[in-house]
Amino acid sequence: MKSICGDLLLQRLGPDGTAALTRPLNRGLYACIRGAILDGSLASGTRLPPQRDLAAELALSRNTVMYAYEQLLAEGYLRARTGSGTFVADIAPERFLNATAAESRDIAPPAMPGLSPRGQRLLSGASASPVQWGAFMPGVPDLLRFPHRRYAQIAARLWRQPQPEWLSYSHGGGLPALREAVAAHLRVARSTRCDADQILITEGIHQAIDLVARMLGSAGDQAWVEEPGYWGIRGVLQLSDIGMTPMPVDAEGMTLPTTEDASTPSPRFIFVTPSHQYPLGAVMSLRRRRALLDVARRHGSWIVEDDYDSEFRYAGQPIPSLQGMEPDAPVIYIGTFSKTLYPGLRMGYIVLPKALAGPMQAAHADLYRAGHLITQATVAEFIQAGDYAAHIRRMRPLYARRRAVLAGLIERYLGPEALHEHASNAGLHLVLRLPDDVDDVALANLARDRGILVRPLSRYFSGSVVQRGLLLGYACVPEEEIGPAFDVLLGCLVGGGGIGRKRG
Repeated sequence: MKSICGDLLLQRLGPDGTAALTRPLNRGLYACIRGAILDGSLASGTRLPPQRDLAAELALSRNTVMYAYEQLLAEGYLRARTGSGTFVADIAPERFLNATAAESRDIAPPAMPGLSPRGQRLLSGASASPVQWGAFMPGVPDLLRFPHRRYAQIAARLWRQPQPEWLSYSHGGGLPALREAVAAHLRVARSTRCDADQILITEGIHQAIDLVARMLGSAGDQAWVEEPGYWGIRGVLQLSDIGMTPMPVDAEGMTLPTTEDASTPSPRFIFVTPSHQYPLGAVMSLRRRRALLDVARRHGSWIVEDDYDSEFRYAGQPIPSLQGMEPDAPVIYIGTFSKTLYPGLRMGYIVLPKALAGPMQAAHADLYRAGHLITQATVAEFIQAGDYAAHIRRMRPLYARRRAVLAGLIERYLGPEALHEHASNAGLHLVLRLPDDVDDVALANLARDRGILVRPLSRYFSGSVVQRGLLLGYACVPEEEIGPAFDVLLGCLVGGGGIGRKRG
C-alpha cells in the first residue's frame, strides 16, 4: 500500500518516475522532498513513511532514502521522534531568513539599530580614498621599488623556525629587537632622546593617536590642531569626544595665540607636524618650536609630534625632532613605516616619556591585543642589517627627481604661483593652488573619473575659511609617466575648472 508521501513524490516526478531524479539519486531525492516541503505540498507535521517502505514504493535502495532523510534532518526540514517516526518540521529553515510577501504585509520587520550620532559625524567627514595606488595619489611611496626580494629572504628564514612567542599576542610595547632598532634609528636620524623602553610599536599613526587620546584625554578636553590638518586626527579625536580648536598655519608652522588671548581654550593636546606640515609643507621655525614648548608647559599640555615623512628631505640639513630639543620635553613622538616601507605593513611607533611608557604599553596590549611579532622580527632584522637605511638613501634622489619633474610641469603650464608658497623641498606630495571660486572637490572627482588620483585641499580645513587646491603625490609615479598623467590632469583643470593654460 502506497503512502501519501510516496504518491506525492511519484506525481512530482512525472511519468518517468524515479528515472527523472537528478544524479546522484540520493541528492535528487533530497531535492525532491525538500521542494515539496518548501512549496507546502508536504505540510508541517506530515509523517513520512519509514525509510524501508519509501524505498520499496519508489524502487530505490534504502541507502538512497536514508541519505535524503538524514540530510533533511540535519538541515532542519524534518524532525524525528523516537518510536513515532519522521515528520516535516513545523518551520522550514528558510522562514528564518526570508519572509514571504504575505508575511511582510502582516508583520513589519523589527527596526535595526542605527549609527550613533558620533558614528554619523565620523562618516560625514570620512576622507579615506577607495583607491590607493596610481598617479597622483598623495602619501604613497613607490611600492615597486621596495626591496621585496631581500625582505622576503629575511621573512622566509624566520618563518622556517619561528619562535613560539612570535606567534602569540604581543605585550610590553612590541618585540624588543624592533624597539631597540627603532630607538637606535631615531637617535641618529631624528635626534630623539629615547631608549628602547620608551618605544611602543603600533599598527600605524591612527592607532597611536587613538591610544594617546584614550589614555591621556577625557571627554570634553580640548586639542589644538593644525588648520589645515590631517583629517585622520579629527576622526579619532571625535570618537574620543575631544573638542578641537583649529590653529591656522603660516610659513613657520602652527600659529600660537598670544598670552593676552583668553578666547582660545587651554589644550590638553597640541597636534603638530613640525618637520613637514601636512598638507601644506611648511617647516616649523626654531623660534616657533621653542614657543610651542613654552606654551605646552604653561598649559600642562601634551604635544603630539607626528613625524610622518621626515626621512624624505631633498635639500639642506635634516630637521631635528621637536621631541629631542629639550630634556623631558612634554612631547609624544609618533612615526610610521608607511612612507618608508609600505602602507599595508600597518606598523608605526610611539616614543613615550619614561613615566608613561609602562602604563601605555600595558594599555595597548589590553585594548588592541597586538600581535604580528614575526613581522616585527622581520622589520627589526631589516633595519639592523642596514637594509632600511640603504632603501631610504636610494629613494631620496629618486623622489627628488620626480618632485622636480612635477613642479616643473606645474610652473610651465600654470605658473610658479600655482605651487603653494609654504611648500618645502621635502615629502611625497605637492600642493597645487587653485582660485577661491574653483570647486576642488568636483575637480578631484572629475580627475578620478579619468584615472587620476588627487585630493582636494579644502577637505583638510575644518573651519569656514578654506583654501582651494589639489594634493598631488609624485612618489609612486615613474618619471616617464608623470608627463602623460599631468596632461590628463591639465585637461581636467582647463575644462572642468576654468583655469587658463600657459603656453609651453
